[in-house]
Amino acid sequence: MKLEGRAVFQGFSTETIRFLADLRANNNKEWFEVNRGRYKQHLMEPLQDMVLALAPCMKSIDLLIETNPKRCISRINRDTRFSKDKSPYRANMWVSLKRNYKDWKTEPVFFFELFPDYYRYGMGFYCIPKETLYEIRGLIDGQDKAFLKAHSLYKGQGTFSLEGEKYKRILNPNLPDEWKEWYQRKDIYFVCNKNVDEGLFRSDLIRELADGFGTLAPIYHFFLNLRSLGAK
Repeated sequence: MKLEGRAVFQGFSTETIRFLADLRANNNKEWFEVNRGRYKQHLMEPLQDMVLALAPCMKSIDLLIETNPKRCISRINRDTRFSKDKSPYRANMWVSLKRNYKDWKTEPVFFFELFPDYYRYGMGFYCIPKETLYEIRGLIDGQDKAFLKAHSLYKGQGTFSLEGEKYKRILNPNLPDEWKEWYQRKDIYFVCNKNVDEGLFRSDLIRELADGFGTLAPIYHFFLNLRSLGAK
């Protein structure tokens, strides 16, 4: 997968993980302000470098994917207006590599997410429309070639798991179990989950992400081509 361009990402550090763990234990404004420099140096700067380093890869998948770090990186502040949990900060951060549309939550998105204990990356929907789920099920019922190709690609790789909440009631008992993995979903995303390891602290994490996103690219385009998502 193409990686030419600015690739200055050097990996995260043990200080990145230590900051997130400390924030989880000291989730208050006073502590955060004292440690704001750690946040910028050990968390925000590596995330910004990650987005810039991935930009050529993402543009080779879809020219419309946004690669401006300001629009790709989550906020550390939590929205507590409608939550019982009034903790002001998140103890995790993520990168969303998506098309720059107002309704991006209903379209497929590539992501990387970092927690104090683990990290994960993959592709899927933030909030998949019901119409999209209905269309996917229709393609499965009809054994559509586009679905069969996407499913074959998924089954042929060993990095990502298909996850997302499922309906308890079997919607179509006549399907093979492997197709039900798609059919039963309320949410759909492909994810690689990893405990914090040495790979997180190396610059070639970018190559791992680029290769993984490249593997998922045909499924990403399968989703984009669904009629229910509409033409942009």
